[in-house]
Amino acid sequence: MDVQELERRYTAGQRDFSQRDFYRAKLIFAFLNGANFSKANLGRANLRGANLRQVDLHEADLTRANLKDADLSEANLEGANLSGANLAGANLRGANLKQVNMKCAGLHEANLSQTNLRYANLSGARLIGAILTGAIMVKANLAGAVLNNTNLTYTAVIDTDLSEAVLKSVTMPNGTVNE
Repeated sequence: MDVQELERRYTAGQRDFSQRDFYRAKLIFAFLNGANFSKANLGRANLRGANLRQVDLHEADLTRANLKDADLSEANLEGANLSGANLAGANLRGANLKQVNMKCAGLHEANLSQTNLRYANLSGARLIGAILTGAIMVKANLAGAVLNNTNLTYTAVIDTDLSEAVLKSVTMPNGTVNE
């Protein structure tokens, strides 16, 4: 299915695009909220500025996708692969990111507040200026991640690997700032 067909079907009311191939699709500023892309291939897709509120992307492949400034609030990304993806400025507030692979992803100034990051892999990710207030990070992997100027206020950080992570000017869960 090509991008024009996807947009035509979405406009006609179809929401199930699971297990489809959208590799390298150009969906810049697309309005697809509430759609089901579970187990779909969106590797290297350009979804910059897309409205993906409450979208089901569980187990989807978004490897090296461009999601800069996209709205993924309350989306289900459980088990999705976002390794190397660009999520700078993206809104992921309230998203389910359980067991997500965001290895080496760019999350500059992304909003990850109130997210479920249980068992998530964010090793090597760049979270500079990201907001993680109220997030749940249980057994997450942030080894080698860069969290400069990140806000972790009220974040549950339990059994999380922060080895070799860069934590400069981070607001810690208790509100203190790590210099």
